[in-house]
Amino acid sequence: MPAWLKYILTFAAVFAFRLLPFRAPNVEPILASVMPLSKCFGALPGVLFGVLSIVLYDAVTSGWGAWTWVTALAYGILGAASYLYFKNRSASRGNFVRFSVVAVLFYDAVTGLTVGPLFNGQSFSAALAGQVPFTVLHLLGAVVFAALVSPALYRWFATSESPARAVAPAQSLGKKDTEPQEKC
Repeated sequence: MPAWLKYILTFAAVFAFRLLPFRAPNVEPILASVMPLSKCFGALPGVLFGVLSIVLYDAVTSGWGAWTWVTALAYGILGAASYLYFKNRSASRGNFVRFSVVAVLFYDAVTGLTVGPLFNGQSFSAALAGQVPFTVLHLLGAVVFAALVSPALYRWFATSESPARAVAPAQSLGKKDTEPQEKC
């Protein structure tokens, strides 16, 4: 399957996931997708995935506002940072989890502590108090997605195998089947 089709399918799947009703806020696989995308395809695809995920989702759901541009910019920065982080690091589960923790703390600080105070007249202390439980939930979701989704996506992007096979535990497959034919 060509890389561009994998990119579009991943984007569509993430977009559809974000449209699920009654989903906890920011428990979504955007970052979990950006990390392997930027590792395999470079900074620009990672940046575009993050930015377009926010801009198109807001266009369909809430409409665009100041929050759209702040959050899109933050995800764009994370796409570039992911590329730089993974440029000289392996696409291991541990590296995906480590990057996701730092990325969520950055993202939530930039978005959660600026949008309310700058655009809605909210006090910084109120923004901080409201942000803490939200960030805890965001971190839990990001770590789970980074541990489970990012490695599977990386294997899928790096090889010609199907996403379902990429998710299969390595010990259940023969050694030959688990070694990706690196294309990233």
